[in-house]
Amino acid sequence: MGKVNNDDIAEHAAGKHQEDLQRLKKFRLMDDEFMTKCFEGDTASVELVLRILLEEPGLKVEEVRTQVFVENLLNRSVQMDIVVTDSMGRKANIEIQRSDKGAGRKRARYNASMMDANILEKGEDFDRLPETWVVFITENDVIGRGEPFYKIERCMLDTGEKFGDGSHILYVNGAYRGETPVGRLMHDFACADPDEMYYKVLADRVRFFKESKEGVAIMSRVMEEMLYECRKESRKEIALRMLRKGELSVDVIAEYSGLDVEEVERLAGLLKV
Repeated sequence: MGKVNNDDIAEHAAGKHQEDLQRLKKFRLMDDEFMTKCFEGDTASVELVLRILLEEPGLKVEEVRTQVFVENLLNRSVQMDIVVTDSMGRKANIEIQRSDKGAGRKRARYNASMMDANILEKGEDFDRLPETWVVFITENDVIGRGEPFYKIERCMLDTGEKFGDGSHILYVNGAYRGETPVGRLMHDFACADPDEMYYKVLADRVRFFKESKEGVAIMSRVMEEMLYECRKESRKEIALRMLRKGELSVDVIAEYSGLDVEEVERLAGLLKV
């Protein structure tokens, strides 16, 4: 066995660190992995965003949770980027979507239903359901009318009167720019350089994860996890292509794709549904 060269190891580590720093420089709040890490447990940043988007200057955030898995035992579960509770017990789900396809109207409807389904305890009265918002911040204007944001609620069609069930959906046009709070907020979400951001609370948070030793270490781990997930997804695609051909056994596909046999069997089951 060859002798380990400590200088080579150190050089490799230094090179990887520089690569991570270069990748990190390009991250924006419009990138959901970076945004969720920046907002994780940070009530001040989320409070600023919701005060602007919901046009409630006095809104107070009590709790912020990120990457919240909402399980549906019988059907499709969802993972929400951010779930917020304010001081009045109201709930908001904030989603970042760079792809128009990921911000479909029925997805917003489904997220809203999943929030409702997981709020009340057994036997609790329906009137105790709090107000909820599903907020999609999209890189493009997915509604296509050039507005900064779009508020959606149920209404009675014959009169236009609001139905008043407390469920709200908000699409925010991430491409909008203007000398308004929303325009400046969307500028900041698309900005990679904290020195060019309007809102100090957001700039400070971004600067922490891009420039401080602790923040960079956290984001380096996040980037490693992202790379691992990308490689795993690629392996899944390989396995799915093999399964569709129907020519190889599960064991062989697992060996070729690098997945566990159990994972290949799960993918095979999905193809049969």
